[in-house]
Amino acid sequence: MNHCKTLACRNFGLSDKKYYLLQVTDPSRPELVCRECGAFPPLLNNSALLEELNRSKEQDSASLAACSNQACPSCNKPVLTHRELYHAFGYSGERQRYRCKHCQSTFVDKWSNANPKLDIQQKLLGLVFTGHAVREICRKLAINPKTFYDHLDQIALRCRNKLATVDARFVQMCNSTPMASTLAPLQPSSKNGVNWLATGDAKHGYVFQQSLNYAADEMPPDDSNDTIAKRSRLMPNAFDTQIEANVATPKDLLERVNTKYSEVLSRKNVEDPYTKPIDVTYPSTGSLIRPQYTTYAHFLRIAESTIDWDSITLYLPQEPLLRSAIVSVFKDRMEERTCHPIYVEQNANWIEPNSSETVDIVLLSWWRDRWAFTKIGVGSKGICHLGRETNNERYWLEKASTEQLEDYQSRFHLCFKSVIDEPRRRRRPGGLLPLLDIYRAWNNLCHQNSDGFTPAQALGLARKPYSLADLLS
Repeated sequence: MNHCKTLACRNFGLSDKKYYLLQVTDPSRPELVCRECGAFPPLLNNSALLEELNRSKEQDSASLAACSNQACPSCNKPVLTHRELYHAFGYSGERQRYRCKHCQSTFVDKWSNANPKLDIQQKLLGLVFTGHAVREICRKLAINPKTFYDHLDQIALRCRNKLATVDARFVQMCNSTPMASTLAPLQPSSKNGVNWLATGDAKHGYVFQQSLNYAADEMPPDDSNDTIAKRSRLMPNAFDTQIEANVATPKDLLERVNTKYSEVLSRKNVEDPYTKPIDVTYPSTGSLIRPQYTTYAHFLRIAESTIDWDSITLYLPQEPLLRSAIVSVFKDRMEERTCHPIYVEQNANWIEPNSSETVDIVLLSWWRDRWAFTKIGVGSKGICHLGRETNNERYWLEKASTEQLEDYQSRFHLCFKSVIDEPRRRRRPGGLLPLLDIYRAWNNLCHQNSDGFTPAQALGLARKPYSLADLLS
């Protein structure tokens, strides 16, 4: 992943050391300097990235029935999405047993029988979604808090299992749908450093994948940890304190975009938002992961899932962290012009455009990014095709949007506000992990738009909206 990320440069995508100088003035943040264009891509520890990729895969497939033999090529490949790798092999009680075709090991699908706790879990989930506090739910259902959280974990695992087959259909059937990615704090009021990256269908809001730069079962490194050490993917509790300053509010969209570029270039590492003075209240349990490792792993998984797609379009907020990850992960497709990453920024007053509106082209920042801006009344919108595609600005201004994914994250924060903002929860984000799995399943399969269709229905992945009972059965 270490190469020049400037598409117009002859060294783009080339990792041979002869094309670069190694800048080691500051050992804690070594970076390359491209001999051709002068770009300065920060170094990434590829072994640590592979570790983060495997961790995220194991986390998402831990509850799914799959071969667990580490020496087997079918290891951790779920039955739900890789049926050709397994034989049905009788039953264990009411649960289906399978045998791996490669290593002949057997295992049981623990979710293949009826849910004996369906009634209480359905009531519990209904109370959670209607904003009831944990103690109030426990009182209504006559259970203690530990039992509540045990039920919540089981519900999350069932939701993850239910979504696995629908996600597989999404990959097979939606090979031309544009996708969008958004990045937001998991707990906006806590400042605990945990960011939430979500990617899904840009038109209907089907959320395909989401990632957090947080590992609940790992310990943070000491302050001496640097970016190329063995545990470099983990972030120590060492941040430069932010100094209070009066920052003028940008007057228009162009100024807002320029302000963001200035903020990015003030970072020690342009791919890491935490390498500038910032106030972070480090989680009391678990460890933060450097955002670039989580982001690169996130898009590596998307690239793996969409490898058979003819092309892939990704709408993004203006954040070089996402840009660098996509350009690195999809570098072959970028060169073939079958990957279209597009920055999208608009103000709150934007409305659907008219084809006759004027489009202004502006080159911005050190990267000389080619932005197209248009304005309708007090509404403004700007797009930047990171692959430098030209003559198609009006189309992208009309189609490009991250609104569906932004709305998804906003609804999560609103729905679970009492839990997210609970004082004891602010430094313990691990308790929100089950809610994220549950909410993604509910959003994709249960949440209906104004026309009465769920995102899965709108994409042809489901025939009808799921009820909570369908989700938990």
